[in-house]
Amino acid sequence: MVKRDCTSELRQAAAEYPVVTVLGPRQSGKTTLVRSLFPDKPYRSLEEPDWRALAFHDPRGFLADCPQGAVLDEIQRVPELLSYLQGVVDAKRPHGRFILTGSHQPELHRAVSQSLAGRTALLTLLPFSLGELRHYRPSWDPFELMVMGAFPRLHEEGLKPERFFNGYIQTCLERDVRSLINLKDLRRFQQFLVLLAGRVGQLLNYTSLANDVGVSSTTIKDWISVLVASFVVFELPPYHENLTKRVVKSPKIYFTDTGLAAHLVGIRNAEQAARDPLRGSLYENLLIADLLKRRLNQGRTPDLFFYRDTNGNEVDLIVREGRSLIPIEIKSGATFNDEFYKGIARFRVTAGDRVLPGAILYNGTQRFSFHDTLVTNLLRFPGDDVSAMTSPKALPAPRN
Repeated sequence: MVKRDCTSELRQAAAEYPVVTVLGPRQSGKTTLVRSLFPDKPYRSLEEPDWRALAFHDPRGFLADCPQGAVLDEIQRVPELLSYLQGVVDAKRPHGRFILTGSHQPELHRAVSQSLAGRTALLTLLPFSLGELRHYRPSWDPFELMVMGAFPRLHEEGLKPERFFNGYIQTCLERDVRSLINLKDLRRFQQFLVLLAGRVGQLLNYTSLANDVGVSSTTIKDWISVLVASFVVFELPPYHENLTKRVVKSPKIYFTDTGLAAHLVGIRNAEQAARDPLRGSLYENLLIADLLKRRLNQGRTPDLFFYRDTNGNEVDLIVREGRSLIPIEIKSGATFNDEFYKGIARFRVTAGDRVLPGAILYNGTQRFSFHDTLVTNLLRFPGDDVSAMTSPKALPAPRN
C-alpha cells in the first residue's frame, strides 16, 4: 500500500485534537488510510445498515460501545450522531479518540460548526498525487495519466478505467446526487456532466450551460454545488485583491480527477488525449489538481486562484504564499516558447512587488530558468515544489 502524502499531517492532527475528520470523494482512499494508521481502533462503517440504524436510533449506546474511541466511516450518513459525540469528547478529551471520514461537505461542515467547533481537525484527501503515483511507475506519460486518473483502486488493482468510471458514475456519483437534491431527470443530469467536462478550465457560465441542457440557471447552480460538495469538481476563483485593472469575477471549473472528465467526453486512451481539442485544458486540470493536492496534504489552505483581466491578459494559476504571489503558466506543449512568459510578465507589472519569480509548467524534458522564472515539467521533475523552487536563490541555471 502506498504511503499517502498526508500521513504526517493526519498523525499530528490526531495528536492535537480529540477528533479528526477526513473529507474527500468516494474511492479516494480515506478508509484505507485511517484504518492503516489507527489499526487498534474499532471500525464502524455507517454505510452498513445495522451500524447506521444503531447510530441513528441509539446514539448514546452506539458511542458507549467505543469507550476508547473509534474510526467512524461515512459519518455524513448519520450527522445527528455528532451532537452526541460532542458530549463524549467534552467529558473525556484525550487526543485522537475518534477518526471520522465523510464524502459530502455540507452535512459535515454544518455538523462541525454546530457540534465539533474547536474539537476536530479537518483534512481533505483527494485521489493520488503525482508523487504518490511514482510508487507505481517512476515516470508517467501525461496523456495516459489524464485518461487513467488517480483513484487508488485503478492503480492498486489494475482496473480498466472505462469500466471503473462507468461504475463510479452510476453507483457513487448519481447516488450521492440523488441523496442531496431531488433529481427528477437523470438523463438531463448526465448530459450536464458531459457538457461540464467539456468546459474544463473555462469560466463558469451558468446561463450557457442552462441553455445547452434545457434547465434553469438555478438548477445548474444547484447541480454544480452538489458536485463541489461531493468533491467531483472544484472551482478556481479569480484573483482580484488590490488590483486596479478590471478583472473577471467568474470562477473556472476543474475536475478533481481528470480520468473522470476524460471518460465523460469520450477520451479512452493516451493517443486520443494527445490530439483532442481538450488536450491543453486537461493538462492544465491535471497539474492544478496536483498542486491543490500538495497543499491539502500538508493541511494548508489552498489559496489558489487564476488571473484574467477584461483585456484578455491571463495567468493560469496564482498561488498565494502569505502576502506574496506566485504566477504559474501551464502549457501542454513539449517545446518551450518565449510566448509562455507573456502572461507572467504582464501580471508582474500589474501586481507589483508582491509577485515572486513564478513558474512555467510545460511538457518538455528540460529544466531551467527564464527571466527568473522556473521552467519545469512536474511529471518529469515531481520533486519540484513550486512554492519553494521559485525563490531567486533556488532557481536553476538560465537557458543558454
